Amino acid sequence: MPLKDLTVRNAKPRASPYKLAGGRALYLLVQPSGGKLWRGYYRFEGKQKTLALGVYPDVSLEEARRLWDEARKLLAQGIDPSAQRRAEKCAKEDSFRAVALELLAKHEREGQAPATLDKKRWLFDLAFRALGEKRVGEITARDLLTLLRTIEARGLYETAARLRGACGMVFRYAIATGRAERDPSMDLRGALTTPVVSHRASIVDPAAIGALLRAIDGFAGQPTTRAALRLAAYTFVRPGELRRAEWAEFDLDAAVWSIPAAKMKMRRPHRVPLARQSLAILHDLHALTGGGRWVFPSVRTIARPISENTLNAALRRLGYSSEEMTAHGFRSMASTRLNEMGRWNPDAIERQLAHQEANAVRRAYTHAAEFWLERVAMMEAWAAYLDELREGGKVLPLHAAR
Repeated sequence: MPLKDLTVRNAKPRASPYKLAGGRALYLLVQPSGGKLWRGYYRFEGKQKTLALGVYPDVSLEEARRLWDEARKLLAQGIDPSAQRRAEKCAKEDSFRAVALELLAKHEREGQAPATLDKKRWLFDLAFRALGEKRVGEITARDLLTLLRTIEARGLYETAARLRGACGMVFRYAIATGRAERDPSMDLRGALTTPVVSHRASIVDPAAIGALLRAIDGFAGQPTTRAALRLAAYTFVRPGELRRAEWAEFDLDAAVWSIPAAKMKMRRPHRVPLARQSLAILHDLHALTGGGRWVFPSVRTIARPISENTLNAALRRLGYSSEEMTAHGFRSMASTRLNEMGRWNPDAIERQLAHQEANAVRRAYTHAAEFWLERVAMMEAWAAYLDELREGGKVLPLHAAR
């Protein structure tokens, strides 16, 4: 009598495992623990073997029969269904998608910045459409180029270039973990359209800086947003570091903001000397947000900081287009004016900007050399300089008395 679903559902455990025949060598193995396992037995090259087909009720009787029929078809073609399943599992584990997700998990364990991880996820998602299920070691330069050409066809040259680099990371990780022999992205050097570099918009003219600062003072939106814009000008940290600032990072008595390595682009801790003006802003802010974790909490929930676009949206509201000024532009503003002053050691300026020196020897030197006392003096002078520009009076000469 054919096995019925009702019989499967009502099968009770016994002291020893027992089988319920499902027809054509398919059976249900009922365990003393109550587990019900679908199995099929077959002979291949003279040896009797068993194929696991799943667990009831996750796999129904109808589904178990379908899976067993597929296995019998493989047998009819001279293919061992167990070996085929192992090959498919191996291929899945070695797919571009699996390797990329494994690499992302590694970077997350290593403390990579959430914003950086999000960008990588976005790029990998673009690659998954065409390459996701392919075995990473079998992807060719032509496969990758075909994908990148579809992105270039939409005019996204920068995205295509970044995606090539992201895919290269996956291939190199696959090589390191024994799942690929080479990196096909290296064969595409020079094959893509070189994107036109567009630098982030920034205001560097002294009179225009003064006008911007006065506009910020008159910002009619959220007080915390106005304070964030003012602090961006005084401290010129990266927008992500500013918006995710936590009160625990500030020592207002010592006038120091200590940003942990996990939040920094270069993955090393960074200290920001706080000028008198910055401290005044923070003291006023503490009355508004000091009871929570974030210095600049979202208006929707104090559990999250302001969004990535908050400061740029505020600048747009003040009448500055994306071609005139961005939140990141405060860094270019400070770098340009401080270097033109001729008063400060360029290495001290770069250290305050938390830039990484390209030369390895100089990188070791500048990382060890904090230039802390000079940076403290420089940040006080920078804040005073901005105040002079804001007041709209006479602009102090760049080469002020040393």
